[in-house]
Amino acid sequence: MSGVAPERLDRFMARANAAYYARRDPFADFVTAPEISQMFGEILGAWVAVTWQGMGRPDPFLLAEAGPGRGTLMADMTRLLARVAPDCHAAARVHLVETSPRLRDAQRAALAERTAHPVAWHDRIADLPDGPMILLANEFLDALPIRQFVRAGAGWNERFVQGVGFVVQPAADLPEGPFDRPVPEGEILECCPEALEIARGLAARFARAPGTALVIDYGYDGALWGDSLQALRDGQPDWPLADPGQADLTAHVDFAAFAGAAAGAACHGSVTQGALLTALGLFARAGQLARGRSPVEAHAIHDAAQRLAAPDRMGRLFRALAITSPGLPAPPGFAVGPGA
Repeated sequence: MSGVAPERLDRFMARANAAYYARRDPFADFVTAPEISQMFGEILGAWVAVTWQGMGRPDPFLLAEAGPGRGTLMADMTRLLARVAPDCHAAARVHLVETSPRLRDAQRAALAERTAHPVAWHDRIADLPDGPMILLANEFLDALPIRQFVRAGAGWNERFVQGVGFVVQPAADLPEGPFDRPVPEGEILECCPEALEIARGLAARFARAPGTALVIDYGYDGALWGDSLQALRDGQPDWPLADPGQADLTAHVDFAAFAGAAAGAACHGSVTQGALLTALGLFARAGQLARGRSPVEAHAIHDAAQRLAAPDRMGRLFRALAITSPGLPAPPGFAVGPGA
C-alpha cells in the first residue's frame, strides 16, 4: 500500500458508485420498496394528491423524484393520480433527478408504458426549475458520499482509503455537520456534506415557493455515531473498499442532521416507514387488492405489505422525513405519536 496515495473516503465513494451505476444493474444486488409492490407507489400517489391540496392546488407544479431507479415509483404514482385525482395529475410536471444514462433509459421506458406525462431529467436536485414542487426521494440519500471522522481528544482525525484499507490522518477541515455530539474517544462520526447541502437548498427553495419533500431511506434519528459504510455485491455483503465500481456503496442516513440543516423550513418526523405506510392505509389497500383473489395471490399481497411495514422487515430500519414550506399543514402520515 505504500505506493498508493490516500484518498478521502467521500471521493473514493463517489468514484466507485459512479462506475457501479454506469456499468451494472443495481437491481441485481438489491430490491427497493417500489419493486416489492405497486401498493407503495399507489399509497404515495395518494399522499401526493392530499399534499398538493394542502399546498393550495398549484397549477402547474413540479412532481419530482430523486434517484428514481427504474421509474417504477413515478409510474405507479402518476397512474394512481390519473385515476383518483385527475386535477392533480393534469397539474403535475414530472422531473427526475438521475445521472446514470442506463437508468434514464429504464425510466424512459417505464414511464412511456404507464403515463402520458412528458418527463424532464436533471443531474442534481439544485437543477430543478423554480416553482411549487413536491419532491420524493426514496433510497437516494444513502448512496451519497460520506466522510468519516474519528474522535481524537478535543479534535478529530479523518479516515482515508489506501489500497483496500483505511488510514487515519489529522482532519484538515471539518464540514458543516453534527460535530457537537458527545462522540467517545476513538469512535466514528459520519457526515454527508452533499445531503446537508440538499437540505439547505430545499429549505431556501421552500421559502420562495410552496413545496414539500418526502425523504424515505434506511438510517437513524438522534445524536448517534458509528461506522455504517457498507457494500452489496451480487446481493451479498462485501468489503466496501474492494474492487471499486463492482459493489453498491451506501451509508445510513443521519435524519437528525438532515432535518437540522433544513433550517427555516418545517420538518415533520422522522417516523418509521412502517408507521407512515400504516397511517396512509397500506394494510387497508392490501385487503382491497386481496379480495376475490386466489389464496396464493392474496398471501403474496399481504406478504408484500408486511415486507414494507413490519418492524422486523423494512418497517423499522427505514425512516421517513417530510420538509415543507413554513405554514403548510403537516403532510399525511406525520400526525403520529412519539416514538413511531
